[in-house]
Amino acid sequence: MLIIEAKLKGTQAQYSKFDEAIRTGQFIRNTCLRYWEDNMRVTRNDLQKLCSVLAKNQETPWVKKLNSQARQAHADRAWTSIQRFYDNCRLGKPGKKGYPKYKKFSRSVEYKNTGWKLSADRKRIAFSDGFEIGTLALWTSRDLVWYSQKQIKRVRVIRRADGYYAQFLVDWNRSQEHKFQGNMVGIDLGLKEFYTDSEGNTVGNPRYLRKSERRLKMLQRRVSKKHIKGNKQTNRYHKARKALAKQHLKISRQREDKARKDALALVRSQDLIVYEDLQIQNMVKNHHLAKSISDASWYQFTQWLKYFAKIYGRIVIAVPPHNTTVDCSVCGTKVKKTLSTKTHKCSKCGIILDRDLNAALNILAKGLKLLAEYINSTEGHSGSGVKSSKAQGETVLWLKNGDALVLSQLDELRTKFSWESPAILRSN
Repeated sequence: MLIIEAKLKGTQAQYSKFDEAIRTGQFIRNTCLRYWEDNMRVTRNDLQKLCSVLAKNQETPWVKKLNSQARQAHADRAWTSIQRFYDNCRLGKPGKKGYPKYKKFSRSVEYKNTGWKLSADRKRIAFSDGFEIGTLALWTSRDLVWYSQKQIKRVRVIRRADGYYAQFLVDWNRSQEHKFQGNMVGIDLGLKEFYTDSEGNTVGNPRYLRKSERRLKMLQRRVSKKHIKGNKQTNRYHKARKALAKQHLKISRQREDKARKDALALVRSQDLIVYEDLQIQNMVKNHHLAKSISDASWYQFTQWLKYFAKIYGRIVIAVPPHNTTVDCSVCGTKVKKTLSTKTHKCSKCGIILDRDLNAALNILAKGLKLLAEYINSTEGHSGSGVKSSKAQGETVLWLKNGDALVLSQLDELRTKFSWESPAILRSN
């Protein structure tokens, strides 16, 4: 699937109708959730039928304005949250299970195959449901003329701080051919540097939030000064509130752009990438580092890394970060360090390395060891990927195409790196 986003340019009256459609979709989702709470053995089909009941109900005539398939899409949203809660309970996920919550400030409405139509030149889109939104212009750097309307499975309209956007979900299998060169790298994510790889290269951490803190504080003070408790807010308050929201939106876009470009550059230059599977939700509980960890956007980077790896046919392995900083990458001796210690000095073998470089080498060793075990156990057999090994405490999030990709590159990998190396097969 491919997602193409375009900005919608219309009148203020059209934007107000979009707001009404978004509120209607929110009402349908919350009603479906309440129906699930009040009744037993509710299925997805029951929620779909409830949409038709709401449209015919005389107490909720505005529901009928929303396109029928759009109503079903919001029922699907409710069912997705319910199904995720069931799966977490069934799998025994530790901590909170993600009980479905009611939406208070929804920002999107979703259409399926009906209720909208693109113009012949793909420059405009018309919405034809009961809200009578009409035709709006599409501003995008991606050309939709290459895709037929049948290939577009869904259209989602999103309200953001700087306007309204349409997201087109296109049925398109994106893939890129590449020549295998046997390049392998392990990366250690950090705060001083965004990441350090096993070859000693580093990528800087831009710290977008830290750089914008001064302006954010100024905008936040303006919002606080213009806020009137218990009364209807003035136009100056809403103007200040929108300026603050736009600044936060700018920071989030900077983070996403940085993560996407770094992940793409890494995938294009390497054939095997190993990174540490950090538990970021637990790490941000440290209030001394929470802001810096969130500003680094490690999770977003790893998500783009796996996405581009699927497109370019690279192997991506995630390993647990246990002892990657402590262990010596040469002899395996444990060298205790504090957060302020930036240099790895081994008392046994005498090696002196940068702390992050030592961790990156250990991460690569863990990934290669796990890949070697996988190839040795599945060579000559079909499979779908690497399964987690709880005995060794190692988890692989994703391995491209299972045996098909790994076995086709087995000879090249063995030539590039010896699987019998003590640094690789060292017990953890």
